[in-house]
Amino acid sequence: MRIAIASGKGGTGKTTVAVNLALMRGNVQLLDCDVEDPDAALFLHPQISTISSVYVTVPRVLLHRCIFCAECAHFCAYNALVVLPDQWLVTPELCKDCGGCYLVCPEDALTTERRKIGLIQFGVSGSVNVVTGDLQAGEAMPSPLIRRVKQEANKEGWVIVDAPPGTSCAMITAIEGCDACVLVTEPTPFGLHDLQLASEVVKILGLPCGVVINRSDLGDSGVREFCRDKGLPVLLEIPFDRGLAVAYSRGVPVTYVSEHWRSVFQELLDAIESRFGDKKR
Repeated sequence: MRIAIASGKGGTGKTTVAVNLALMRGNVQLLDCDVEDPDAALFLHPQISTISSVYVTVPRVLLHRCIFCAECAHFCAYNALVVLPDQWLVTPELCKDCGGCYLVCPEDALTTERRKIGLIQFGVSGSVNVVTGDLQAGEAMPSPLIRRVKQEANKEGWVIVDAPPGTSCAMITAIEGCDACVLVTEPTPFGLHDLQLASEVVKILGLPCGVVINRSDLGDSGVREFCRDKGLPVLLEIPFDRGLAVAYSRGVPVTYVSEHWRSVFQELLDAIESRFGDKKR
């Protein structure tokens, strides 16, 4: 079963939910797909076994063949290629690695070269296998690295995907293909607005969805009313707790230090298994 933990905005407690859920489940794989700011390892401290570089391909021109017809540049929807009367330029950071420029070139004047975009770290923390994507500084496109991290997902057993916040291509890449999605939100106007956006994305992808409301005793009732109107099950409400905040600030999963919070996240695990366990794709 593959469960995505996502949120419409940053700072809602998404990684807290993902990490503590993984610890409660045990014998689970956690994919940290928040590759621009991966921090699950800061809580789990996995013993790193392997670090692999991840590359994408970008076009390179063979000048002795190029006739500067600009067919490749006309095809590229992302303006990664510029062809002048006697010069050919590529902006690697804009290239989506779609391969279209090679197909339209009438002189077969393009070849490929590799460009490093980040790293994947493999580690173990107790009964949790942790796979972390780490995007190289300055890279503008996290989706290729996220796809590469997801290729490491186990075929059997539980996989928890810690998705990037927001509703961009990165978030969509992380949650697509999962069996269900848990959206973590907070009961504020910002939380409601971004929950509305995220729930629409999940609906379009056809994923079963539930909601966790963090800091549930603060803010207003807008999030609960939205969930009721849209038929979104509230799987768990987490009230504000100073002890949880202190544990978080020290990089300690709260289920390590509190039996109460172990029972809370066991409740969430039971709710996910009960509601989504029969929806495995």
